[in-house]
Amino acid sequence: MVLRVGIAGLGTVGGGVLKLLHQQAELLALRCGRRIMVAACSARDRNKDRGVDLAGVRWYADAVAMAQDAELDIVVELIGGSSGPAKELCEAAIAQGKHVVTANKALLAMHGAALAKAAEAKGVVLAYEAAVAGGIPIVKALREGLAGNTVKRVYGILNGTCNYILTTMREGRREFGEVLGEAQKLGYAELDPATDVDGIDAAHKLAILAALAYGSEVDFAGVHIEGIRHVSALDIDYATELGFRIKLIGHARVTEHGLEQRVTPCMVPLGSPIAHTEGVFNAVVVEGDFVGTTLFQGRGAGAGPTASAVVADLIDIARGRQPVTFSVPASKLKKLPAAPMARHRGAYYIRLMVVDRPGVIADVTACLRDEQVSLEAMLQRGRAPGETVPVVLTTHDTEEAAMFRALARIQELEAVIEPPRVIRIEQPEG
Repeated sequence: MVLRVGIAGLGTVGGGVLKLLHQQAELLALRCGRRIMVAACSARDRNKDRGVDLAGVRWYADAVAMAQDAELDIVVELIGGSSGPAKELCEAAIAQGKHVVTANKALLAMHGAALAKAAEAKGVVLAYEAAVAGGIPIVKALREGLAGNTVKRVYGILNGTCNYILTTMREGRREFGEVLGEAQKLGYAELDPATDVDGIDAAHKLAILAALAYGSEVDFAGVHIEGIRHVSALDIDYATELGFRIKLIGHARVTEHGLEQRVTPCMVPLGSPIAHTEGVFNAVVVEGDFVGTTLFQGRGAGAGPTASAVVADLIDIARGRQPVTFSVPASKLKKLPAAPMARHRGAYYIRLMVVDRPGVIADVTACLRDEQVSLEAMLQRGRAPGETVPVVLTTHDTEEAAMFRALARIQELEAVIEPPRVIRIEQPEG
């Protein structure tokens, strides 16, 4: 029995899916016990050469109309976007009783719970392995392989563009703007890079991972988001001196205050399993109560890795597997409160630019002392009386609200000539 697939969106990923299904047709038939056939497509340009013969494939100018095709078993949504045609297509396909496979993290981050409830009510699969970390099978790992564990925390590098930029800044001792321009020329960053470098893409993925890990509704609005624009070559140099690498980290855990979800630049210790994940690679760490620490690493984007993840979902459906969308049935998903970042506890890296004169450090440490922020280390390179110099401080664990109250007082000091640069320190949990 043939599994008949309709694909909406034939860009980089869609073209990769076509190529994989064509080249691996015999292998897939052997592994699935049935053939997977592309029966319909929808894309902007019908005449573009995609390297696969589409002569016998039904063509739809309207992707949503493709969902009405009675001969299709599965609709693959590769259009993108959190609303509009992508959302309409998925809703229409589910309403028609068709399985849906998507790579659309923005859609799931905004509407994941509603789509999951609709799919499970119709008895169809909503699959999305390709939506998080490209070719890394992290969705299957959380939902199935680690299902016997209570997840203590899940965190990692979820955006290859930011990881490439930070890696290149460190290796070449170059500034953000210069490396971003180069990444755009190489195709690693979009012409409008905001979704990547401001942390939004990573936040979409983190919200999905948190829902999987904790059996909760996807809560994108509850993610605290910071990007990497403020990270400087100077900070990266100091990170190296202190035994860290700076990475954009997505981190989720349940605390006494609720579900903490944050995407921020972090100082990652060199001994951490993700400190050496470089370039465009992604890495996800899951800490479970029985399994301990597990690491998943690989390419987080691109035609091949993402197509591999899309086809993995098709294979599951072809084999008759019908897992719940998240880790528990959609009707049982919890609505966890968002933990305020003000209640976050952790260590911090602080870089100040100050006028080098007597008493400055005493004034700074007094501000920290008054908020009960304990210093771990301080770096000041040489003396330059009357000149502006960097001073770097690292702290022991403290509450974020206290940390930022102290920083507000420090910024008001006459000798401090620019706002403090603050980067959280990501420490292994005991």
